[in-house]
Amino acid sequence: MIEQRVEATVISATGSWYEVATAEGVLRCRIRGRLRLKGVRSTNPVVVGDRVVVEPDGDSSVIVEILPRHNYVIRRASNLSKESHIIAANIDHALLLVTLHSPSTPREFVDRFLVTCEAYKVPVSIILGKADTLTGEAESEAEEFESIYRDAGYEVIRLSSLTGEGVEHIRAMLHGRTTLVAGNSGVGKSTLVGSIDPTLDIRTGEISDSHHKGKHTTTFSTMYPIKEGYIIDTPGIKGFGLIDIDERELCRYFPEMMRLAPDCRFYNCTHVHEPGCAVREAVEQGDVAWSRYESYLKILDEDDKYRK
Repeated sequence: MIEQRVEATVISATGSWYEVATAEGVLRCRIRGRLRLKGVRSTNPVVVGDRVVVEPDGDSSVIVEILPRHNYVIRRASNLSKESHIIAANIDHALLLVTLHSPSTPREFVDRFLVTCEAYKVPVSIILGKADTLTGEAESEAEEFESIYRDAGYEVIRLSSLTGEGVEHIRAMLHGRTTLVAGNSGVGKSTLVGSIDPTLDIRTGEISDSHHKGKHTTTFSTMYPIKEGYIIDTPGIKGFGLIDIDERELCRYFPEMMRLAPDCRFYNCTHVHEPGCAVREAVEQGDVAWSRYESYLKILDEDDKYRK
């Protein structure tokens, strides 16, 4: 219980109730109704990581103001094409955890997440999980994956929560930061968070045998204080529809394509059909991965569909 207006950080958001961390401890709050009516297109106006202003309200507390965000990770809300869903805000670093098998993370999902991080200025690293299973053909697939994304400009770290490979490297990245951990269901996000700090009470799940997909364990995004900083565990994300990405700016969010764009014949080249396109030439020569270029084209098509 607080006696006056204070600033706080949202550490858990269920949609009805919010837990916020203040200098005096953790409070359970609701939000003032009118916060929902200020033209916010998001399905969740207050998100984990938000800095907010809280004031007493009878026997409880209420969030009365959301302070400006310096960044966030956002996606198109499921079944609501004109609405967005913000996963978390005010993030210093994002870790995208992917797996090649059991379950297999689609490359397009990876690319879409990276695009939104680029667009909203969230530094991101890729964690290649379940490294202890990468033998034989899986090792070759892993090397190809690493080559594609390292060439694009991203750090790729192999992780095995079973053997401990990569855990100390990742732990060192967390110092003094608020770090978001994201990925599809079943890739091991909660297991990773538990490896970083075994004292945390994080539920983990198994893979569904029928579809080789992960079972949901984390229901809502939650921020945990750890010795190194803060870590945000997120629910498994099935799809990652982009929103508010200008098609004329999209190339900027593919770093390897952006480096080539100045060599295109036309300054406003879309990298789709124009002659003298340095990006398409690089794709044809294998200098830019076809999977990355294919994701670029699909995002352009999706943007066109939602504009209609």
